[in-house]
Amino acid sequence: MALADLLLGADPARGRWVTTGSHMIAVDTLVHNFMHRTGVLRRLNADHAYGEGCYAPRGCSAIIRGLARHIDAREFNSDFPACFPRFIQFALWHFCAESGLNICNGTRINDAMRCQNRYCPWFDGCERICLKPHD
Repeated sequence: MALADLLLGADPARGRWVTTGSHMIAVDTLVHNFMHRTGVLRRLNADHAYGEGCYAPRGCSAIIRGLARHIDAREFNSDFPACFPRFIQFALWHFCAESGLNICNGTRINDAMRCQNRYCPWFDGCERICLKPHD
């Protein structure tokens, strides 16, 4: 994602660079697991294991891109492009990352149980699906 950040931080007059950087996303385990735990993948009939399925036509990447088409990122910062998948991906990552908000992270949630964090802003809409249910 360093390349995306470099392209976004470069000369704003280089429109192709900004467009390219704003559409580059990486689906890591935090983002994938968030989509699994919350039930997003199940609701969209897009269940898949982490890995190359995240970049398949109905995978995590496609879901993030679809969501970005419905969120005008300029509402958060007028300098942002309207459709900004990298911003959506980063927001999801930041929500989960230990160095971010650390809310939906496997270090805080026992992956064999449903999340019990009632203070999570997603709690009411979250399906709290176990990643590794007990056998």
